[in-house]
Amino acid sequence: MSITTRAAVVESAGAPFTLSEVVLDEPGPHEAVVRLAAAGLCHTDLGVASGGLPFPLPGVLGHEGAGVVEAVGPAVTGVAPGDHVVLSFTSCGECRNCHGGHPAYCAGWLPLNLLGGRRADGTATISRDGEALGGHFFGQSSFAERALVDERSLVKVDPDVPLASIAPLGCGVQTGVGAVWNVLKPTTGSTIVVLGAGAVGLSAVMAAALSPATTIIAVDRVAERLQLAKELGATHTVDAGQTALGEAIAEITGGRGADGIVETTGSTAVLRQGVDALAARGTLVVVGAPPFGSEVALDVNGLLGGKQVVGLTLGDSETQTFIPALVELVKEGRLPLDRLIGTYAFEDIGQAVQDMTSGKTIKPVLTF
Repeated sequence: MSITTRAAVVESAGAPFTLSEVVLDEPGPHEAVVRLAAAGLCHTDLGVASGGLPFPLPGVLGHEGAGVVEAVGPAVTGVAPGDHVVLSFTSCGECRNCHGGHPAYCAGWLPLNLLGGRRADGTATISRDGEALGGHFFGQSSFAERALVDERSLVKVDPDVPLASIAPLGCGVQTGVGAVWNVLKPTTGSTIVVLGAGAVGLSAVMAAALSPATTIIAVDRVAERLQLAKELGATHTVDAGQTALGEAIAEITGGRGADGIVETTGSTAVLRQGVDALAARGTLVVVGAPPFGSEVALDVNGLLGGKQVVGLTLGDSETQTFIPALVELVKEGRLPLDRLIGTYAFEDIGQAVQDMTSGKTIKPVLTF
C-alpha cells in the first residue's frame, strides 16, 4: 500500500524547498519505510537544488537521514520494524568494488545516488498528483516525514543514541573521518592539514585527533571556526586570509611539509596550494567538489618526490561497519558532533538553508 507523507520539494532549479504532500510507492522487496526523526542538510543538497547537477526536478532531496523503521519489504534481512537506523548512500552490491568492500566506488554510484532520481529499474519512488517526482536520492530522499529507503542505504544503530545527534554520519561526517582514517592513515608523528573548517573539515580534524598524528593544522578564513577547530583537536590554525598557505605550513613543519592534507573547499586554487605544501611521499585527499569540468594545473616535477593526489567519495567507507563505530564514538563523547550541529524544525528548512549558506550554522539538522 502506498503512503502519503509530507516532503520538502524543490520545484525547479534555484527554487526554495517547499513543503508538499507526496505519495511514496509501495516498498519493493529490498526497501523499507522509515519514519524520519532527523535529517542533516549538506552542501550537496544545495548544489542539486540550485541546478548544479542534472537531478530530475521537481524532486525530493535529503541524504543524511536518521529514523525508525516502520515496514520492510519481504527480502529485507538486516533491519526490522522498530529498529533505529542511519541512512547513507546506496550501491548495487554486485560489482567488483562493492564486493571488495568499497561501495562508495560502486559501478552504478552516480545513477543510483546522485543523478538518476529513480530506482535502478527506472521506476519512481515518489509521486505527487499522479506525476512522478525525482526521488531515490542516495537511496533515501530523506527531506520528508517518511522515506522509502533502499536496503543498502540502511544502517542499524544503537537505539540509546539520539537520532538527531548522529544524522550527519550518513554523508559529511563519514567523509571527513574516512579521509583521515581510510586514506591518509596517519602514522606516529604525522602532520595532517585540513583545508576548510566546515562540517567535513572539522570531522577530519576530530578524526586526526583520534589518530597517532601529532601535528594537526586547520586552515580557514573564519576566526570562529578556527577556534572551534582548536577545541576539537587542532594543534595549529592558519587564517588563510592573512597568511600564505605554503609559508604557514613550512613554518609549522620546519620546512618539511605536510604528510597528509584533506582538501574540503572545492577551490582548485586551494587544491594546487595544498599539493605544493606536501612533504615528500605526502598525500592530498580531494574531497571538495568544484563544478563539473573543473581542472587544476600541477607542477609535474613537484610530484616526483612521491606525492599522491587521491580523489574521495564518502570516505571510502563500508557503511555497515564504519557508521556503527562512529555512533559508538559519539555515544562515548569522543566524537563531539554536537559542537557542529544546529537543529531546526522541518518546517524551518528555509531558515536552515539560509543559516548554512551564510555560515551561521556549520551543520543544520532538521527534526521531525
